[in-house]
Amino acid sequence: MSFIIRAAKPGDLQALYEMAKLTGGGFTNLPPDRNSLQAKLDRSAAAYARKSGELENELFVLVLENTETGAVRGTSQLFTQVGQNWPFYSYRMTMLTQHSKELERTVRAELLSLTTDLEGSSEVGGLFLHPSERAGGLGLLLARSRYLFITAHRQRFGEKILAELRGIIDERGGSPFWDAVGGRFFGMSFQEADYFNAIHGNQFIADLMPKHPVYTAMLNESARKVIGLPHPNGRAAMRMLENEGFSYEGYVDIFDGGPTMTARVDNVRSVRDAKTLPVTDMSCERGEKALLATGQLAGFRCCYGARNITDNGISIDSQSAELLKVKEGDPVWSIAR
Repeated sequence: MSFIIRAAKPGDLQALYEMAKLTGGGFTNLPPDRNSLQAKLDRSAAAYARKSGELENELFVLVLENTETGAVRGTSQLFTQVGQNWPFYSYRMTMLTQHSKELERTVRAELLSLTTDLEGSSEVGGLFLHPSERAGGLGLLLARSRYLFITAHRQRFGEKILAELRGIIDERGGSPFWDAVGGRFFGMSFQEADYFNAIHGNQFIADLMPKHPVYTAMLNESARKVIGLPHPNGRAAMRMLENEGFSYEGYVDIFDGGPTMTARVDNVRSVRDAKTLPVTDMSCERGEKALLATGQLAGFRCCYGARNITDNGISIDSQSAELLKVKEGDPVWSIAR
């Protein structure tokens, strides 16, 4: 089968909605709500249509298409600058050390402090691959294609980038972390709060969440032990992020306590090592396995293929050339698979 990463189109709404119903909750960037998904597609279309290059608060939605059937089988998103319309909240894990001379005792306490430290960062998120396609490296294609998109449009992204990983969700679909922290102040279940956030944004957090640090020792064990842990389905995504140069620096999601991974954009491996070269020929059938991408904005396309870098440019395989719709002389971005 042949798959291509391309810009999302208005006609992808139904496919996105069907995938959103499969996420199982806790997936804020892909809510099972048509109006919300339509708003994302509209916002993405406006971002693709804008030709000027300066950094603004935008969203780009990408999809994975099976080119043989035309079916959309995955999606991912890029946010160019978070925290512009409303604050971007995270909890930051910190340590408070106190000492009593009389008792000759030092006590160290972990704190969760509400912060907007990551405001202004770019974000990669909303990655979902249809369960029937979770083989053959398609998740990796979805994830890494975003970095080639960033590389091709570097001026429209910030200096720092983040990725929020879904936290631990129990068998009821609830969050032990939310139940112990936010749920005590909002009178809402995790599902209700998460859905409300996906549809309306998190201004209600600013309105109602206590601003004082939370001592983790005051939380129950089920909440403490999930802080900073990804959902089991997100462990592979965390490893991929680490391989790209992202790290966990103590920031966690305010809803489910999942880890927020951060990096400098120019230090992300697939951004740093990407090369752009003109196509010299389309006969490289046994070259190095690579991700190949071309096109600007709505014309962006990315796929797996073979490459051979020469002094004059890049040779690629014929199938990739067909998928990317490129000819000799056209520029192609590439990164080793």
